[in-house]
Amino acid sequence: MLHPVGPLPTAVYWRRRLLVLLLVVAVLGGGGWLLVAALGGAPGRTSTATAAATSAAAATEPPALERVLPPVTGVRTPTPAPEPPAEPEPSAEPPAATQAPGGPCGDDAVELVVRSPGSAPAGSKPTFELVVTNVSPVPCVRVLDERLQEVLLLDEAGNRVWGSNDCFPGDGTQTRTLAPGESVTASLVWGGLTSEPSCTAPRTTPAPGEYVLRGRLDTEVSPDVPFTVS
Repeated sequence: MLHPVGPLPTAVYWRRRLLVLLLVVAVLGGGGWLLVAALGGAPGRTSTATAAATSAAAATEPPALERVLPPVTGVRTPTPAPEPPAEPEPSAEPPAATQAPGGPCGDDAVELVVRSPGSAPAGSKPTFELVVTNVSPVPCVRVLDERLQEVLLLDEAGNRVWGSNDCFPGDGTQTRTLAPGESVTASLVWGGLTSEPSCTAPRTTPAPGEYVLRGRLDTEVSPDVPFTVS
């Protein structure tokens, strides 16, 4: 076998033997490959099937974040509690003083106004009224002495022209209990002349023009009222 004998050269017989050997090896290799494919499938197909199965599983399985945290649509958001209504701010005005029933009428418990005819000829003697009213809800006592009551005549610049107590101060005394809403009226006559508190200066007739009247009851002062001397 190792030394071929024949009419052909020796190299020809070795080449023939080598081709036969290669053919046997190829047949054996092909048969083994078919056996492996029959038992476990082709490697390429196995990898493709495995990849396809893995992709299908990944498509049906929720993302990793959703496996840890539930989806937002499935979480109930708690309804916030309604805010309490805002409390009203305290008033900046101080509370009104309380008037004790039957006690003295303070200035905040009475209203003082001056009434007049509105105008009078120069040199005439008009009558003015000083009206005191209890505006508190309870009865109270007020001193109405004549020396505490006064009506003033002022010019447009605010200068004093006449005062009812300048030359004829009263000396009568009176203390009055005023019911709620009750008024007391004092009448005062103006002689039509100027005056000053000592009543020593010459008294003259005020010139025609616009003036104001202002009432006073001790420490309580009334609003100014226009008055015309014609």
